[in-house]
Formats: sequence, structure tokens, C-alpha cells
Amino acid sequence: MSAFITRLRNALGRETFGLLILLAVMVTAFSLASPKFLTAANFGSMGYQAPLLGLLTLAMLGPMISGGINLAIIFLANISGLTFAWVMLQFGGADAGLPAILLGALAAMAVGAAAGALEGAVIAFVGAHPILVSLAMMIFLRGLGEFLTKGGDISGFPDVVGALGHGAIFGFPLPLLLFLVVAFVWHVLFSRSRHGFATYMVGSNIRAAEYSGLPTKRTLITIYALSGLVCAIAGILMLARFNSVRVGHGEAMLLVTVLAIFLGGIDPFGGHGRVAPVILSILILQILSSGLNLIGANQHLATAVWGLFLIAVMILRSGRLAALIPFRKD
Repeated sequence: MSAFITRLRNALGRETFGLLILLAVMVTAFSLASPKFLTAANFGSMGYQAPLLGLLTLAMLGPMISGGINLAIIFLANISGLTFAWVMLQFGGADAGLPAILLGALAAMAVGAAAGALEGAVIAFVGAHPILVSLAMMIFLRGLGEFLTKGGDISGFPDVVGALGHGAIFGFPLPLLLFLVVAFVWHVLFSRSRHGFATYMVGSNIRAAEYSGLPTKRTLITIYALSGLVCAIAGILMLARFNSVRVGHGEAMLLVTVLAIFLGGIDPFGGHGRVAPVILSILILQILSSGLNLIGANQHLATAVWGLFLIAVMILRSGRLAALIPFRKD
């Protein structure tokens, strides 16, 4: 049995194996705590809630692997959602047709990608730290959005837009389908493409990557442009879920995306990490939130537990802890 577990751990990877164990423990615990946990209604609810957090986490993933961070993801999503809403309003709002919706989606993705590319260009050519650049972009987009909306929200969209956030195909939530498509593309991008290889090299040692002939500046711009693109998709989904768009929607998710990244085994200094463990970490956090809600815990408790999760992950990955706890190789 021990040999089988060892082979399974080696096949899946240390992070994935550990997260699967944690996932199994949490599912078992909440199943015993609430008879409503293992129901189609609960899993359906999670299928509509988790994709938004998942998309924002994937938007954070590329910058983190490259050794940076994108603190502007929420406001990139917001400004992209505002762009989508503005285009639809120009074509009748709730009466806008499919061409207007497609045009709005393209405009939103263009705005998100362009804003992300601007972040990447400043980081690449100016040499400013990603924390400062993304913080500046966050402040700029927040102020711009509040100026354009006068601090209010925009609502009144076609029913087909709402279907994206609440619809299903053969009982499968559309938001979850959207997330799985983006996650698969991200998996291929980081594991099978030259851009993915360059991203890991930049995160490991950007100077060595430059000396190796890799286009590090172009890679950084592409990393943040793709991050902005996924933020735009998240912004469109956010609009569809809430049937409105407002600056600051989803602001509480920023720190949760960082938690999901760390829980998924991404090295905060860059150069290491995979997509699959991050997806598992998103599922774990959603199960934790839904499970606590079903047993009647205060919603703020979930936020507190998420914070404890982050502290626990940092402690478990501490080199000092590893030195204190003897490790036996199988």
C-alpha cells in the first residue's frame, strides 16, 4: 500500500497529490456535517460560483510564474466589463442584438489586453517592480472607472448575456464550461508552448534568460497582456452573473486569488508551478466556502479561514520547518 501511494504521489506530483488528499478530507468532513453537501443543487451552485474566482486566479498565474504579480486584475476586469456595457448601451442596451454583444466582447477583451500589455511594457522597458506598476494601474483604473460611472453601476442588458452567467448546457453550468476552456488553454500554453517556456525562464532568472537569447521584454509584455485578456473574460462573466457592472465588483477576490496561487504550489519568486494544482486549489477554496455556508457559519468566517490557509501554506513550505521535521524518503 505504501509503495502504491508513493508511485501515485510521484505520478501526480507532490502538490497535486497533497491537494487531492486535502480535497478528499474536506469533502468527507462537510458530507458528514451537512446532508445537503453531496447534492446536485450544491454542486450546481459551486459550478456557477467558482469559475469567476478561477478566471481571476488564472489571470494572476502568468505574472506570478514570471516572478511578478498583477494587483490590478479586479479593476482590469471592471474596466473591461464597463467597456462591454458601454458598447451594448450604444446599440440599445437590453435590446442589443448578437452582433452588438460580440462587438462589445471583442472591445472588452481588447481593452483588457491593452491595459495588461501597458503594465508589461513598463515592467520590461522601465525596469519598475511589478508590485508598483500593477498598483499604479489598479489606482488608475479605479479612478477612471469611478469617473466614467460617477460611482454608480450600469445595468440593463440582453437576456442572452444573463444566460452566460446563469445558463447551462445539458445541466452543465455555462460559466464552468467557460472556465474549463480557458484552463485547458492555459495548461497547453504553459506546458507545451515557447511562450510558456520563456515565462518559466524569466521567472527563474531573467538575466540568464536574456543571455540565452530569449526575448524577455516581449515575453513580459505578452504575459501581462494575456493576464489582462483573461481579466476581460472574467469581467464579462461578472457582468453576466450580477446583471450589472460597477467599479469595485469582486474586489474581495484579489487576496483569494493570491491564496489559490500559493495553495496550488506556485513559487512566489517565480519559475515554478503548474496549472492543474491551481485548479484544485480553486476547487478546495470553493468547497470550503460552500461547506461553511451549509453548516450555518458566518460568511466572514470563510474569509478568516482562507487567511489561516495562507499562513499554514507559508509555514509548511518554510525551510526552517523542513529542517525541524525529519523527512524520510520512501
